[in-house]
Amino acid sequence: MTDTPNIEEQSFAPIDENSLFPTERATHKPRILLLYGSLRERSYSRLMVEEAARILERFGCETKIFNPSGLPLPDDEPADHPKVQELRDMVMWSEGMVWCSPERHGAMTGIMKAQIDWIPLAPIGGIRPTQGKTLAVMQVCGGSQSFNAVNQMRILGRWMRMITIPNQSSVPKAFHEFDDDGRMLPSPLYNRVVDVMEELVKFTLLTRSQSSYLTDRYSERVESLEELSKRVNMKSAT
Repeated sequence: MTDTPNIEEQSFAPIDENSLFPTERATHKPRILLLYGSLRERSYSRLMVEEAARILERFGCETKIFNPSGLPLPDDEPADHPKVQELRDMVMWSEGMVWCSPERHGAMTGIMKAQIDWIPLAPIGGIRPTQGKTLAVMQVCGGSQSFNAVNQMRILGRWMRMITIPNQSSVPKAFHEFDDDGRMLPSPLYNRVVDVMEELVKFTLLTRSQSSYLTDRYSERVESLEELSKRVNMKSAT
């Protein structure tokens, strides 16, 4: 049962428990970036992430909220556009993220998707911006409760190689859930937001010190070895 002739032995590595359970762990405040998906003056997705940020700070986190106003459509401007750079800098700073979108036409909004599309999968300075970072997803609904937006964002989180936590929040008839000052009213729906933020902080603390090891992949080690061999062989040939 241990005969595995297709495995590239130089790239295969046994589980390293010292890397999986490091004795030295980060001690600074968890850094959480929050994104929302609406530009309305009274944006319920923005009010939700503002409420979430307050909760996260009660849990000892440092938070930043990105304002998507002025962010160009993907590929409509070069990547050095100031709003794109602002977003990417925040993503690189973060250790975990919260995505909150309204559901529009049964899906997340284009504003939400545009922010995610501007975050590259390819490495920046040798580091993939989202790989190994934690993610919590939430949505606000204008009508009855739905889960289309959070389901879509879960797929994107997996595609972006993020550690997406199990819990999530979907708030139906969001216009009933906030007071005139934009604060979320006490309710089981508010309690769920606290649950989600609590879980996000726990997962972030559990994984941030070993996220690079958790997302280290055999297949990529094989590819890297092949690329190295090609470079060495090219030099030998010359």
